[in-house]
Amino acid sequence: MISVLLLALAAAQDPARAPRLELGDVYREARAASPRIQAAHALAVASRARVAPAGLLPDPQFQLGFMNYELPRLAPMDQIGMVQIQVMQMIPTAGKRGLSGRIAGARADAVSERASEVDWDVRAKVAMAFYDLYAADRGLEVARQTLRLLENILRTAESMYRVGEGRQADVLRAQVEVGRMVEDTIRMTAMRTGTAGRLNAILDRPASASVLSPALPVFPDSIPMADALITLAVGGRPMVKAGERDVAAARAETNLAGKGIWPDLAIGVQYGQRGAVGVAGGTDHMGSLMLGASIPVFAGKRQMRMRQEAAAMSQMAEADLAAMRADTRAAVVEAHANLVRARHLAALYRTTIIPQAEAAVASALAAYRVGSVDFMTLLDDGMTANRFRLELFALEANEGQAWSELEMLVGRELWNPNAASTQSPPQSEREE
Repeated sequence: MISVLLLALAAAQDPARAPRLELGDVYREARAASPRIQAAHALAVASRARVAPAGLLPDPQFQLGFMNYELPRLAPMDQIGMVQIQVMQMIPTAGKRGLSGRIAGARADAVSERASEVDWDVRAKVAMAFYDLYAADRGLEVARQTLRLLENILRTAESMYRVGEGRQADVLRAQVEVGRMVEDTIRMTAMRTGTAGRLNAILDRPASASVLSPALPVFPDSIPMADALITLAVGGRPMVKAGERDVAAARAETNLAGKGIWPDLAIGVQYGQRGAVGVAGGTDHMGSLMLGASIPVFAGKRQMRMRQEAAAMSQMAEADLAAMRADTRAAVVEAHANLVRARHLAALYRTTIIPQAEAAVASALAAYRVGSVDFMTLLDDGMTANRFRLELFALEANEGQAWSELEMLVGRELWNPNAASTQSPPQSEREE
């Protein structure tokens, strides 16, 4: 208990040591708790249960008949009254059972792949909320720091105005900027609450559950080439695999529809008994064997139309697959471009833009105190530095979101969000 209190006290004194929300932990929780994932996998199990019955023979038909009974006495008529038992079995021909099983198996495979797509989609949505929350929290930190800077500027302007070295307009403008920054802080706090609620909804938590501040993962040192990612996505994205299985099922259905004109056979056996004719009495036992076949008398309006329908559905499945592949390629290119942009701009902000902006603020503040620059120059420099810091955090969040989107598109992990350092993916291009 004492160690817990000491840890909490240390975290309160040093925000950097406060517990943070880890991306890998959120991924695991989403995988276990998301209702969407549970529903998708339950549907996959249900679809798989349809495969075995699809290749079985139709259920046999059993009939019990009471033939030639007198009415209204319901007594068997002499010599011709009898009881019959009949069993009929329909037997599909031309390999229809095998095709039905293939269709059901392909459909079940497609549903399973779509369940995997739901896994990755939920994972991507979790990452989007996680990084939005990261940007919101870091933005709040910048807003509070900027508020302290503006309050410092306001105190400087007031002290200079009191001794006659400043202007009242500078004091009023500083007060306006302090009020505006307070407004921004309130707005960003509300945005943070909404983002936390979105993450809680994905994780099936109570809407008001508290959410720790996210810790930015360590991203890979290099970015995979766009062509390599496109190859992975077209061959490995679960949604594309589901489309391929839909095409296989549609082709099997076309084949099955082509065999629909073949008659199905029917085999039956019949047993009957009646009172024996004659003085000796007793019971006569009779048996029959029956063979039959379906007759496609409406082939032009039924079987041929079913062929047309199956052919059209097969064309639709192939077109949907082609469109899905094209959309996937385009999405990979766009996400890759966003990743490269965020990576390069973030590096530029860290190494050049923000250090220069912070140096400009320090220089302007010192110069303003001795009257070398006016108040507007000092204020513009401070707000510019604030904007650059906010943009850096947004770029870091954009990079994480781009990585997550690429993982969803290729259907595999591209880096380990729990690792302190990451290995460079194969076929990658080093950044200059």
